[in-house]
Parts: sequence; C-alpha cells; structure tokens
Amino acid sequence: MPTTRELTITPLHRVLGAEVTGVDLGADVDEGTFRRIYDAFQEHSVLVFHDQRLTDDRQRVFSERFGPLEITINSIGQEKRLHPNLVDLSNTDPDDPRRLVGWDDRRMLYQSGNQLWHTDSSFKPVPAMASLLSGREVPPIGGETEFVSMRHAYATLPEAMKRRIDGRVVVHSILYSRSTIAPGLFNTDQERELPPVRQALVRTNPDNRKKSIYIGSHAWYIEEMPYDESRQLLDDLLAHTTKPELVFQHRWQQWDLVMWDNRCVLHRGRPWDASKHARVMRRTTVAGEGPTAEPAFAARTPAWDGIIPEGVGV
Repeated sequence: MPTTRELTITPLHRVLGAEVTGVDLGADVDEGTFRRIYDAFQEHSVLVFHDQRLTDDRQRVFSERFGPLEITINSIGQEKRLHPNLVDLSNTDPDDPRRLVGWDDRRMLYQSGNQLWHTDSSFKPVPAMASLLSGREVPPIGGETEFVSMRHAYATLPEAMKRRIDGRVVVHSILYSRSTIAPGLFNTDQERELPPVRQALVRTNPDNRKKSIYIGSHAWYIEEMPYDESRQLLDDLLAHTTKPELVFQHRWQQWDLVMWDNRCVLHRGRPWDASKHARVMRRTTVAGEGPTAEPAFAARTPAWDGIIPEGVGV
C-alpha cells in the first residue's frame, strides 16, 4: 500500500508540469497520498505518471476521485464501443484493430482538431475540470502532447490588458473550431446537440483563487465587441500564451498517464505517421464545478458556415 512518504513530485518545467512517482494508480490510493496528488495538481496544473498499467475501469475509478466524469459527445469515431465516460483517441480500425487509419480518413480528420491549442469541453455549458489521458500504445516518434499555462499568461499580462478583459464573455463552439479544419464534420443531429455556449474570458481557481485567461480553438468571439476586434484580441491572447519558451512538451512512453487542469491549461497533440504507427489512448474527463458565465446565449448561430452572428461586428 503506497504511503505519502513514498510519493515524489518533481517539477518538469518552470511554468507548469510535474512528474509524480511512488504511487500505483491501479491500486487503491489512500487518502493522504491522494491529497498530495490533488494539491500538486492545483499547483503544477499538469501531472505525469509513468508505468501506470491501467484498465479502463481502474482509470475511471481513479479519475472519479476528482469528481463526476463527463459523458463523451456524439461525434465521429465514437461509436459507443466504450463506456460513455471514456473517449477513444486512436488510429486503429474498431472493426480490425490490426488495421491502421491514416489522416485521409474522416475519423482522423476530425481528430486532427486536437492539434489545435484547446481546452477540453469549453464548448459545453459546464466545461471540464480535468482530463486524464492513458497511453496504451504510442508511436516511436511524433504524437507528443504539448501544454501551456493560461494562468501564467494572465499573470504576465499588462495591467491595462487585465482591465480590458476582466468581466468579458466569450462564445465557444466546437462547430466553429472544427469548421476551421474542414466543413461537414458533423451531421445535422450532432450540430443540434452542440449549440454555442458562453464562457468567462477570465476564470478563478476555486481552490487557490489564482486567475487565468480562458481561450483556445473553440473560442469563437467576444460578446459586446466588434467581431474582427474580438478575433484579433483572442489571437493576441493565444500568441501571448503559447510562446515557444512557455511550452511543456510531453513525449509519451507506453502506459504513461498524464492529467491536466482544463480550467487553466491549453494543450495540443502533435502529428505522427498514422499510416505506419498505432497510437491508442483512453481519456477520462472530470466535469467542471459549474457554468463560468450565465447561460443566456439564446440563438444558435451557424459558426460552421462562417456566418458572423447578427449584431456582432457593427
């Protein structure tokens, strides 16, 4: 049985990320050990655990220690072959796991959206708190995951910019973000289930009261601001957040488990030769504490058609 004395937490980057050793997440993690992991998560935002040979069930059990899990959305490549709390991110054919699926396949085209800087589930009324990703099979080269801190980004903004963005609301939409990759990735029923939502542009962690900006590929436009101006501001904030020296890159080893704080971290996957190498990942996603802004967004606006909403940009 692991104890708190055995647990070691080692920072991996000056801005975010830490490696956690001395714990088997597939076993029952005692309360003291879990509390240290929880506190490290609040401080470092990204935690890396090596050699965690988790089953789907054990991954769910550990993830649920942080809170209720999200149910995956109805999207391409998620044919309900796994538990609804699990997301399958892989390039193996579900009908023939020996067959690899390349980037020319529509399912992988949809997955290529994960190569944009994003935070999971910001397109949902209650966005995600944490994601936990298990590397069941990883390619020998490529397929890394990169992380940046939106908390550090906020802390290093000029005071005038902080005043400019505090209290602002951003409309997020996965239909918008995927429309920047390719049209028609969702069918009509899927589109109907994924209306745009409102999110605060600046969020505060309820545990440590630290603020972060809240942006990413799903962030479409800022309310009560001309459309072009709002897009420029979102792009400027993204550039400020993702400077190369601020990026922590994780190079996967088989059976790594990596978890990150979606409230204050952007991440993106990096490409690999999907026609030659399998990459099989399982993700569990911890639901957030509640809405970040009042759900007053009434009209569905077709971001995927590139139409600017009525009243925006005037």
